Amino acid sequence: MGLKRKLYYFLPPHLRFLARRIYYFPVDFFDRITGRRDELTPPKGLIFIGSGDFKSVGEHYLNILLEYCSLKQNHRVLDIGSGIGRIAVPLTKFLSNDGSYEGFDIVKRGVEWCGKNITKSFPNFRFTHIDLKNELYNLSTKKTAKDFRFPYNEKEFDLVILTSVFTHMLPEDVENYFREIARVLKPGGKCLVTFFILNEESKQYMNSGSGFNFKFSNGFYSLIDKNVKEANIAFEEEYLLYLLSVNNFSVEKSLFGFWSGRPKNEAFDFQDTVILRKE
Repeated sequence: MGLKRKLYYFLPPHLRFLARRIYYFPVDFFDRITGRRDELTPPKGLIFIGSGDFKSVGEHYLNILLEYCSLKQNHRVLDIGSGIGRIAVPLTKFLSNDGSYEGFDIVKRGVEWCGKNITKSFPNFRFTHIDLKNELYNLSTKKTAKDFRFPYNEKEFDLVILTSVFTHMLPEDVENYFREIARVLKPGGKCLVTFFILNEESKQYMNSGSGFNFKFSNGFYSLIDKNVKEANIAFEEEYLLYLLSVNNFSVEKSLFGFWSGRPKNEAFDFQDTVILRKE
């Protein structure tokens, strides 16, 4: 783990957000006074959802949803860990008025930005703040993801999306979320989810030292940082397959990433992307 990442994890969540705002202030100020940033693109200092260009990454995921998840214009979509609207923004150009989008996130500032900038123009896009504890993002509550029931009805959604969510959640939280996804997803519905998957191949790449190193093993999951457990979490492939089977999911596609050190020209994305179907 690099020094920059170590320093970032050393800070409490509210100071991580503040550090990012300060770091990107010159760029955000310039974009504001020159009008370079449109109203559906958040300031860089507010983005807390990973690296990459906000717009191009969002469009990338829209293309994945169209190609692998059979997304239709009238679908009802649930985005778990909706962040600051990276996937919601390109979906505003695709979903019709007969379709709809629900997103929820534990970071309040992201939800507020989305409500102010997306929902005002697209009322079929709604964002909800859920106050849950997470060592990386929110230490202001004792409410846990393992006890959280999604605020939606059974068999309500055609598609559920989780990008870089289970990479920051411990097993009992992941297990509850899978139960809830199975509850709210329609039979035959799709789920796109990203992981750090530990199998023989990824471990070989990881041991070469060119990628992420999940060196703190806890049996069926491993950590990058034992002090901030939810910073990055990898799961054994056999454990994930068990969770999927007990919740009536089948794997339609597994697209492995380059996080482990896999050559980029042989990888699909940074994290491992899995397309699921509810039976």
